Order: sequence, then C-alpha cells, then structure tokens
Amino acid sequence: MDFFMSSAYAQASGAQPNPIVQFAPFIIIFFIFYFLMIRPQKKKMEEEQKLLANLKKGDDIYTKSGVLGKIIGITDKVVTLDIDEGSKLKVLRSQIGGLSAKIFETPAKKD
Repeated sequence: MDFFMSSAYAQASGAQPNPIVQFAPFIIIFFIFYFLMIRPQKKKMEEEQKLLANLKKGDDIYTKSGVLGKIIGITDKVVTLDIDEGSKLKVLRSQIGGLSAKIFETPAKKD
C-alpha cells in the first residue's frame, strides 16, 4: 500500500505541467478539423455562390432534386426552366445544383 501512496505524494509535490502542453491535443484536434472539414466546406460554399451569381439565360443546368433544364427566365430568387418543349418549371435559385455540362463529361482514363 505504501507503493501507491508514495506515487500520489510524488505527483502532488511535483512541478505543475505547462498549460500549453495540457491543451496541445485540443489544439491539434482543432487544426485537423479545420483542414479536413471546415476549410473544404467553406471553399465548396464559395464556389456554389459564384456559380449562382454567374447564371444567365440559356445556361443548361440541373437542380439539387435532379431536374435538367435550360434557363429561360431569371430573377434574384427564382429561375424559370424549360425542361421540355413548352414545359416550364420555376425553382428557387438556391436549389440550382450546377451546370449540366459537368454531368455529361466523361472522366479521363488513367493509363
């Protein structure tokens, strides 16, 4: 039993560890989260905002729900799509997923 007591007294009487060393794992975990999760998400959101700002009539787009169409009318919040000859659909501008040309691109083959 003296063996356990002596180690407890030794820890209590010893020097205090550096607070920076105690918080180092938390700081490292924060940087890992930042570079693996927060930063890429922020970059993706900026690209989406840029795409929505550059939309114009005649662009072939797809919505986040999977509808393909050509823009025939556009306002600040609503986009009117021609999804088939004479069929019109109004969707919120924020629901535009991207340009449909990216869907039909074939990936480059690796040699």
